[in-house]
Amino acid sequence: MSSSVQLFRDQKYHELKGQCIQQRRLFEDPEFPASDESLFYQSPPPRKVEWKRPKDLCEDPHLFVNGISSHDLHQGTLGNCWFVAACSCLALRKTLWQQVIPDFNEQEWDPKNPEKYAGIFRFRFWCFGEWTEVVVDDLLPTMDGKLIYCHSNVKNEFWSALLEKAYAKLAGSYEALDGGSAADAIVDFTGAVAESIDLVQGKYGDIISEQMKLFEDLLKVHKRGGLISCSIMASSGSANEVETEMGLVIGHAYSVTAIRKLRLGERLIFSFKAEKLFMIRLRNPWGKREWNGAWSDNSEEWKKVSNSERKSLGLTLENDGEFWMTFEDWCKNFTDVDICRIVNTSYFSIHKTWEKKMMHGAWAKNSEPLLNRSGGCFDNEETFLQNPQYIFDVKKTEDKVLVSLQQEDRRKYKKEGRGDSIPIGFEIFKVEDNRSYRLHKLTVQERVATSLYINTRTVFLKRILKQGRYVLIPTTYHPGIITKFILRLFTDVPSQLRELKADKPKMTCWSLLCGYPRRVTQIKIHSAEGLQKQDRSGGADPYVLIKCENQNMRSPVQHDTTSAIFDTQVIFYRKNIDSPIIVQVWNSNIFCDQFLGQAVLAASPSDPREQQTLQLRGRGSREAAEVPGHITVKVFSSDDLVEL
Repeated sequence: MSSSVQLFRDQKYHELKGQCIQQRRLFEDPEFPASDESLFYQSPPPRKVEWKRPKDLCEDPHLFVNGISSHDLHQGTLGNCWFVAACSCLALRKTLWQQVIPDFNEQEWDPKNPEKYAGIFRFRFWCFGEWTEVVVDDLLPTMDGKLIYCHSNVKNEFWSALLEKAYAKLAGSYEALDGGSAADAIVDFTGAVAESIDLVQGKYGDIISEQMKLFEDLLKVHKRGGLISCSIMASSGSANEVETEMGLVIGHAYSVTAIRKLRLGERLIFSFKAEKLFMIRLRNPWGKREWNGAWSDNSEEWKKVSNSERKSLGLTLENDGEFWMTFEDWCKNFTDVDICRIVNTSYFSIHKTWEKKMMHGAWAKNSEPLLNRSGGCFDNEETFLQNPQYIFDVKKTEDKVLVSLQQEDRRKYKKEGRGDSIPIGFEIFKVEDNRSYRLHKLTVQERVATSLYINTRTVFLKRILKQGRYVLIPTTYHPGIITKFILRLFTDVPSQLRELKADKPKMTCWSLLCGYPRRVTQIKIHSAEGLQKQDRSGGADPYVLIKCENQNMRSPVQHDTTSAIFDTQVIFYRKNIDSPIIVQVWNSNIFCDQFLGQAVLAASPSDPREQQTLQLRGRGSREAAEVPGHITVKVFSSDDLVEL
């Protein structure tokens, strides 16, 4: 966790607490007062709410009673089962909840020194890339002497009610928490990377191979400290919070509390006709109402399993809303899953370590096309490239890349009726190996990945990319929309992610002396065929070298072939437009590389822009003697430096 913590509304916990103790009064938060404006902006509660302190609700209040557990929580009257599911997930991981509830021992009630209690608490949330500390008083909304929102199943435990109050303060009111997403709350608790999967669209209930891939992925996420929640989407026309025949509640977030792959002993293999069981354990935030299908608490399946076998599974059989299912049943009965990966960036770890880069950006409108940064998605051909552009490198032959694009949290705008997330997404293009200016036209670049476009706060993508340079373009779906975002990129080796801001080389005093580029040329070397054989086995290890003025660009080596596919792209800003571009083919050798032939290109704007195949020749002018082999290339040139 980063050492720098932002203070929400600039409230300093220790200072405020010290003042209260000195003046012998309990804290009352002027920034989130115990009044209606903190409760709602549109729909008032059915009856009058009384704000009470924990000492008015029970004898012996505590933050935690017997530690923290995912069974501590119950949902109140607010439609925020998603918040309770996120808290249940959080409670499973000590390192995570201690980040959210800092210095919890210092914050705990101390019955021996009641004068040290000041009715003030602090919580930390990961807000838009930065840890932010939120201070609250302990006045909680009640009716008939009972908490009306999130509360513990133990009357004198208050961590969840106080945490929810801090989260409501961040969102602007309790009502702003109505109908949120568990994944968003978990990201705010942990800084995790969120991914949402539609189990129906992905056909996970039907395709066993997809089901197994997902099981292994979730098992890995869970083992590495990630958090998972799931729900059943209400179909159009049907109501939320209705129970299915199988005892599951529609439109309701469940937290995943365990995932197990069980190898069965001989006795059980005979009973279950299978060697392995793939199991998942869930919890309903209401603390009651459970699944009633196979492996539910009183089902036939458990009768076949001895007590000692149950113990090794960590099975509980009281009605606490926790239950086991087979993974197959889970895929068939749930429609949506939210995965929050705690991406490991520590070098002192036995697990895979990722290199992380995070950029803050914004979509902004400008009537000047070169300055506009709100061009909409790929379908908007005229304006798509008028978006922020980020460049990164994949250094290995291939690398797994995780991308997370998160828009600004819009809950704080709910009062003004603008609280919905905007549809966002992104595109990734493989570009020229030496590009360092913004893209203005898509010609030789290869579109390698497109995320979903969806109105969720975060869009996530996992891809394996080949070695090379890439441009990532985050966009809103519609052009002309203004909002902020953060982009996070995780790779195996550092990616040098950076924003492309300049449209063309900068004009400096030096340019007056040494000349300024007059032409831009893009070249894509697709392939080389029929090259001269270089070794006894009849192959070669070719690569291409592209020379322009004093720049040389080299492709990766293709091994053991005389017909190689390179797909190498380069771009040059040329000062001397009479000096040709030379494309050479070489054979890579331990001692000394051999020259196999070259093609000389004038690369002028009038040259054809279609793919062309050129005869290789010896060194010298364009008319040098022919040598075996051809290269296939595409060339684009323009004297307008911001055309390509």
